[in-house]
Amino acid sequence: MPRKGSLLVVDDEEIMRDVLETLLSSAGYSVKLARTGEEGLELYREQVFDVVLLDVSMPGMGGLATLDALLTLDPEAVAVMITAYATFETAVSAWQRGAFNCIRKPFENEDILRVVEAGVRRRRKDEEHAQLKRALQQSADKHGIVARSAVMRDILALVEQVAPARTTVLIQGESGTGKELIARAIHFASPRAKTGQFVPVNCGNIPTELLESELFGHTRGAFTGAFTAKKGLFDIADGGTLFLDEIGNISFETQSKLLRVIQEREFIPLGETTPRRVDTRIVAATNLDLKQAVTEGKFREDLFYRLNVIAIKMPPLRERPEDILPLARHFIRKYNAENQRQMVEDIDPDVLALLEAYPFPGNVRELENVIERAVVISRSDHLSLECLRDEILNPPARLAAPSLSDGLLPAQLDVSQGIRFYDVVAQFEIELIQRALDLTHNHQSKAAKLLGLNPTTLNSKIKNYNIK
Repeated sequence: MPRKGSLLVVDDEEIMRDVLETLLSSAGYSVKLARTGEEGLELYREQVFDVVLLDVSMPGMGGLATLDALLTLDPEAVAVMITAYATFETAVSAWQRGAFNCIRKPFENEDILRVVEAGVRRRRKDEEHAQLKRALQQSADKHGIVARSAVMRDILALVEQVAPARTTVLIQGESGTGKELIARAIHFASPRAKTGQFVPVNCGNIPTELLESELFGHTRGAFTGAFTAKKGLFDIADGGTLFLDEIGNISFETQSKLLRVIQEREFIPLGETTPRRVDTRIVAATNLDLKQAVTEGKFREDLFYRLNVIAIKMPPLRERPEDILPLARHFIRKYNAENQRQMVEDIDPDVLALLEAYPFPGNVRELENVIERAVVISRSDHLSLECLRDEILNPPARLAAPSLSDGLLPAQLDVSQGIRFYDVVAQFEIELIQRALDLTHNHQSKAAKLLGLNPTTLNSKIKNYNIK
């Protein structure tokens, strides 16, 4: 009989060990026995078990002390406490220490089997989650995803959640924000990395009349110029992931056929009459607002909702300046290796301040270009101001010093009649902060630099004044 899981029973009573071994072995589990907490811990060091059944009352190292030592040894260990004194306090203490469950003697066989089965499921789920997290991290490292900012960490957490599923994902964001990197991370962190390919296609670069042939394939003679049969990208990506970049640029006719593939999981190559079934996951991306395109009649509403099952919104680089330093260091390492350079990864504060203040309309792709250029032209081993482009060195937006004529402090303000000083000061601060936010397109870190404030101070004032 195939084993359903590995169990360790730790109990000082021989009869209890025998009862549990007979019950659990006959249920298909592999069971090992220990008489003391020390002996149980030694066995666990030699072999990690799915579930540990641990008696609370034992001579020497008691059950709760053994539980503490077990969880120190393996924080993910699944322990079920067994006690003849199942008071509320004992159960609460065990749960607070990290036990999975607590069962009272004498017990019903069905209760033990139910709890053990749930414990094995929990252990396997934890292992799968850990494997997925490792795969995601390896994928992120491999494809250059840098995620120091909270918003990018949230996106990677979402990727971790959706990677194992087959469901369609729609990634939206400006050009250069890393949409394809996220699509690759989804594929390579999923089981599909072992069963199929990641196949990218830029729908915006392929003429409409050729896109269907690229996606679905064709037979020989299906149209003028089809001298040989061609396998479509859906076939090539069978078992894997098809990444449809710039999905907003495809024609209505192709949208209709794509909708059928998503719904029916089958398609008909050009020139054939028999449907072909595939198991291809679709990840789509666009820099357009597809919802707006639906409203304007430029994109099918039914296809939009089929694609938009899981939505990932990639933030522009200007909204996550805390990622600029680690990204710059990543690109320095990359282009050092490509150009046999030894530029140091530490960036001078004045250079970093300019990089963080620049809006980077080309996003991460533009930052990579800036760093590559700097590595190539630098005459030293540091990223210096001389390596930066003029638009970074001389950004156009600067906040002028306030004056009475600006209207921030009205000249007609009559102090002789008495004023509420702090109300006037508050209004002055609100208008000044609003001006800085308008100039930086609501980018708080850049606004703080213009105002000469610590970003935390500015954030606190924005909240206190309820500035939208």
